[in-house]
Amino acid sequence: MLIMRLLLLFAVLGVGGSVILWLLTGNPRFKAWAWKIFRIAVVMLFAFFALFAIERVLVPLA
Repeated sequence: MLIMRLLLLFAVLGVGGSVILWLLTGNPRFKAWAWKIFRIAVVMLFAFFALFAIERVLVPLA
């Protein structure tokens, strides 16, 4: 759980930093980075929750 929280913190910092840099410079590269980091974070979050769901289903069977 600690690793997931750290990854979420880094994702929020990365997206926030990229958006701030995009707003300050106007360089679209930073907006693309923010979007890419956000998408990766969402996919990782869904995978994490899927593991919890699978655990809830399979543990009572054992």
